[in-house]
Amino acid sequence: MRNFTSFEISFAIQYKFPAVSGVVFGMESTEHKKYRSPLVSRYASPEMSYNFSDMKKFSTWRKLWTFLAKAEKKLGLNITDKQIQEMEENLKNIDFKRAAEEEKKVRHDVMAHVHTFAACCPLAAPIIHLGATSAYVGDNTDLIVMRDGFDILLPKLARCIHRLSLFAKQQKDLPCLGYTHLQPAQLTTMGKRACIWIQDLVMDLQNLETARENLRFRGVKGTTGTQASFLQLFEGDEEKVHIVNRYFNFSRNFIICGQTYSRKVDVDCLNVLASLGASVHKICTDIRLLANFKELEEPFEKDQIGSSAMPYKRNPMRSERCCSLARHLMCLVQDPLMTASVQWMERTLDDSANRRVCLPEAFLTADIVLSTLQNISEGLVVYPKVIERRVKQELPFMATENVIMAMVKAGGNRQECHEQIRVLSHQAGQVVKQEGGDNDLVQRIKDCPYFKPVHHQLDSLLDPSTFTGRAPSQVTKFLEKEVQPKLKKYEDNLDSTVQLEL
Repeated sequence: MRNFTSFEISFAIQYKFPAVSGVVFGMESTEHKKYRSPLVSRYASPEMSYNFSDMKKFSTWRKLWTFLAKAEKKLGLNITDKQIQEMEENLKNIDFKRAAEEEKKVRHDVMAHVHTFAACCPLAAPIIHLGATSAYVGDNTDLIVMRDGFDILLPKLARCIHRLSLFAKQQKDLPCLGYTHLQPAQLTTMGKRACIWIQDLVMDLQNLETARENLRFRGVKGTTGTQASFLQLFEGDEEKVHIVNRYFNFSRNFIICGQTYSRKVDVDCLNVLASLGASVHKICTDIRLLANFKELEEPFEKDQIGSSAMPYKRNPMRSERCCSLARHLMCLVQDPLMTASVQWMERTLDDSANRRVCLPEAFLTADIVLSTLQNISEGLVVYPKVIERRVKQELPFMATENVIMAMVKAGGNRQECHEQIRVLSHQAGQVVKQEGGDNDLVQRIKDCPYFKPVHHQLDSLLDPSTFTGRAPSQVTKFLEKEVQPKLKKYEDNLDSTVQLEL
C-alpha cells in the first residue's frame, strides 16, 4: 500500500474519501490525533478548503514555473518543447513527503519544491525557476488564490441577498414594532427591516467585487522588483522583459513593487471581508433578538436539540455561529494592517508566517458565515400573531396623537384632550408595568365619555397598517432599483441551496 501525502490524508479524513484500495485515508496513520483547524474540519465548504490547500498552492507554483518557461522559450531562451511538456505532465504529481524532507534540509520552502519538481522533471530541471525569485511563485499564487476565493464568495453573498429579498417581498406589508435603543418605536414592516439587512449586504457585494477587480498580478520582478535578472537573461532587451511580465488571467499587473507586492493589498482584501463580517453580525444579532421576542425564528430541524437540560429551548444556534465567527473575521484585518506597516524598504520576512494564517482564515471564515446565513435566510419563520400581540401592547400609546387630532376635528380642545389622554395613558402604563397586565388604554378611551365623539373611529385610528408609512412601497422600489440589477450577473448561480452538516 503506497504512502499517502499529508494533504491526501487530511483532505480524506475531512471528507471521508476512500482510498483506491478501499481503505479510508488516515485510518492507519496518526493524523487524526493532530490538531486540525475547525475552519476546515468543521465549517468551511470543500471548494474553499481546497482553494487554500497544499495541492492548490503547490500545483499553482508549478503552473507558474511552466508559464514562465513558456514565455522565456517564446522570447528566445534555449528551452525545448519536451521540457515544457514534462512540466505540464507533472503539475499535480507532487511528492509532499519529499518536499517536506527537502524543506527540513534546505530551510526554504520554494527551493524545496523546486528540487521536488525537478526530481520528476529531469529534462526540465535546469530551467525551472529560471530568473525568478521566491516571491514569483509565492506572491503570485497568493493573488490567484485570493482572486479565486472572491470568486467563491461572491455568488454565495449574492444568494444571501436573493433569499433575503424573497423574504422582504413576502413580508413587505406585515406591520411590526420598530426599535430604537431596543425600545419600541414607530411601526415598520418585517420586509422593510429585512431591506435594511439587504442594503448592507449589497454594499458588501460591491466592496468584494471592487477588491476582486483591484487585484493585480505581481508578475516577474526579481529580488527587489527591478527585474535585473530578466534584463540580464534577455541581454538588456527591456521589451522582452516587459513581455515576459504578462499577467496570468489578471486584467493588469504591478508596474512597481519591491520583492513582494504591497501588503496593503492584503489589507484591502481582508478589510472588505471584515466589513462583511460586521454586516452578518448585525443581521444575525437582530434575528437572535427577534427570536427572543418570539417574532421570528431561524430554521429549526425536526430532531434538533436546543439544550441538553431544557428540552423546550429553540436556540438560534446558526445565528449564534455566524456572530461567533464574524467576530473572528472582523479581528483578522488587524494582522495585515500591522504587517503592511513594518515592511521595511523592499520587504522583510516577518510577513510570511502571519500571512499563512490570516489570509486563509479570513476567506474560510467568510465562506462559512455566508453559507450559514444563506441557510438561515432560506428558512426564516415569522409568527404574525405574536407580532400582532406585541404591536397591540404598544400601539395604543403611539396612537394617542391620532386620537387627539381626531378629537380636535370633532370640536374638542387640544390641551384638554391631551390632559385626558395623559391620565388614561399613565393608568394603562401602570397596569402593564406594575400589574403585568395587557395594555388597556383603548378600552379606557372607549369607557371615557369625554372621547365619545371619536369612539366610532378608534378601530381605524388603531389600524397598524396606517402607522407604517411608505415602508411597503420602499421595499418594492429598493428591490427593483438597487437589488435586482446587482443580482443580474449572478442569476445563473442563485439556485444552489445549502445543507449544513452541523
